[in-house]
Amino acid sequence: SLYDRLGGEAAIKAVVDEFVANVAADTRINKWFENANIDRLKGHLVNQIGQASGGPQVYTGRDMKTTHAGMGIDGPAFDALVENLIKALDKFAVPEQEKNDLLAVLGPMRSDIVER
Repeated sequence: SLYDRLGGEAAIKAVVDEFVANVAADTRINKWFENANIDRLKGHLVNQIGQASGGPQVYTGRDMKTTHAGMGIDGPAFDALVENLIKALDKFAVPEQEKNDLLAVLGPMRSDIVER
């Protein structure tokens, strides 16, 4: 499974930690995370990526449309978020195939997150 090829939960947690740090440092998008419960966010991301990649995790958070409704997230902001994820994946030398497979699984969320 993609989950196994990514390295399982420990590897996903490491990528999520790096990703969230990247986002926090990115002035293009960090305003959307100012009031976020970071520990809860990380847990949701690990579960979401784990479930989406075929792991045993179960994502129990709200759907993406509900979560991001009214936030005014535009295409460039979403693209910046993806850049931060790619940067995190690259830091851990995730191979291109696995990186592309993960982005393909997560990419359809764009339509539920981007509002304008």
